[in-house]
Order: sequence, then structure tokens, then C-alpha cells
Amino acid sequence: MNDKVNTTLQWLRDAEQKFRELAYGDATSPRPKIGLALAGGFARGIAHIGVLRVFRDAGIAIDYVAGTSVGALIGTGFCAGTSLELMEEAGKHTTFADFGRWTPSWLGLATNQRMEKYMARLTSATMFEELKIPLAISTTDINAGMTIYYSSGPIAPALRASCAYPGLFVPIQYDGRTLVDGFLTSPIPVEGALLLGADLVVAVFLESGGIENPRTAVDIISRSFNIIQGHSEISWRQQADVVIEPDVTSFGWDDFTKTPELVAAGEAAAKKAVPEILALLRRRKKDSAV
Repeated sequence: MNDKVNTTLQWLRDAEQKFRELAYGDATSPRPKIGLALAGGFARGIAHIGVLRVFRDAGIAIDYVAGTSVGALIGTGFCAGTSLELMEEAGKHTTFADFGRWTPSWLGLATNQRMEKYMARLTSATMFEELKIPLAISTTDINAGMTIYYSSGPIAPALRASCAYPGLFVPIQYDGRTLVDGFLTSPIPVEGALLLGADLVVAVFLESGGIENPRTAVDIISRSFNIIQGHSEISWRQQADVVIEPDVTSFGWDDFTKTPELVAAGEAAAKKAVPEILALLRRRKKDSAV
């Protein structure tokens, strides 16, 4: 009787092992490290939460995250271990006043100093070293015209800099540099994920809708930079292994009240990409085992 039970248990173990090998490749070979590159987009960035939820439910582990602007904010919460449900709830109640305060000056229309308090709602972590998953935040040195990544030290100044949309928010003086939004030189921070050590990078791109008749200074600034971004896509697309593009073109930059719809858009796009990611993981594992 015991022999029959042992035989059955062994058969089940073998079947489970074969299933894992079919799904993920040889379990004895190292799993490729996955890096996630999250784009900016103000309220549209809430779609990142939907992408992360699909990955969680599909069992796709994220080893590194690189974020620009709102992608850096979502990335900070995720890397700190903040629940996606908490971040979604926070998104529903977010307004411009939560992270910005109008203070017109020669350098910008507002300050984003309140971003530090907003971040504190999501996590008590203040240093990169406290995060559970390595994070790189993309910023732009406005004087040097180059991307500066931060992955150590205090999070707040790097995050504020990454969210300092040129013309709208006053630049951040930090680390001996004048820093603005990372999207200016690194709209999708694929390079940041690679620098952290990712073997495979999944990029999440949030295309904004066209503004036919700009009505405010913010609309003018936004449309101008969207045009610039359109000419810089080739570089980061060539570096990314998989690109996820949630359909968020119908949402405005401040559509925080549409959080459920934005999350759903992220989920829909990520679900389509899961088979491609799993197949790529299997190929990479097979290649590394040879």
C-alpha cells in the first residue's frame, strides 16, 4: 500500500516538474532578471498599477524598476512593497494640490515640494537602500542636457526632480545639478533598468492624446514636448525586449478621477503581453542553460 502511495506521489512530483519546465523552462537554469521601465504621463501613469497587477497575478517577478516622472512615483511605491490596492485608492483621490502648488516665477509656474508628503502616504521609506526591489529614478540635468539616474541615497529629491515638468514645475537643485523631468532625455528609462542589471526589459509606454486646440500654458508645454518625444522613440524601442502600450490617449493629464478606467487600460494591455514575456523567458533560460 505504501509503495503505491509513494509511486503516486512521485508521479505527481514528476508531472509538476514537467509542467514547470514547459511553462518556464529548465528549473535548474537561472531565471533571467526582469527589469520594468515605467514612463511618465501624469494621471495616465495610473495605468502602471494595472500592468503591475497583471504581472503579480501571472506570477511574473519583477527584479528591477526604472521610472520617469509618475513612473518613478509608482515605481517607488511598488519597490517599497506598497500594495497595488492602496496605490489605486490613493490615485482616486489625488488632485494637483496634492503634489503641486502654484507659485509663478521665472523658472516655473509651480513647485512640487508637496510631492514628498504625497510619497509618504505610500511608504515610510526615505532612502533607496530601504526599498525591497532596486529602483532607478530618471532625471534630466538641464545644463548638461543628459540623463542622470539615481538609485542610492535619499529618494525625495530624485523623485521631485523626475517629476519637475519643464515650464510647469520649478527645477530641483540637487547633487550640484539643476534637474528637471527625466522624460526630457529618457522618456522610457529602459537604460536605467539595464544599468541596474536586468537581462530582459519590459517597457510601458503611455502615449498622450493630441491637443488640437491648446487652451492653457500647460497644454502648450505638453503638446510641445509630445512632439519632441515622437522623434526619440526609436532609441528606447530598440533597447526594450517587450513594449506594453496601454490605450490612454483619451485621458487628460489630470484625469485622476478616472483611476479605475486607467488601471483597467493597463491591465488590458499587460494581459496581451504576458504570453510574449513568458515565451521570451523560456527562450532566455534555454539559451543560458546551453
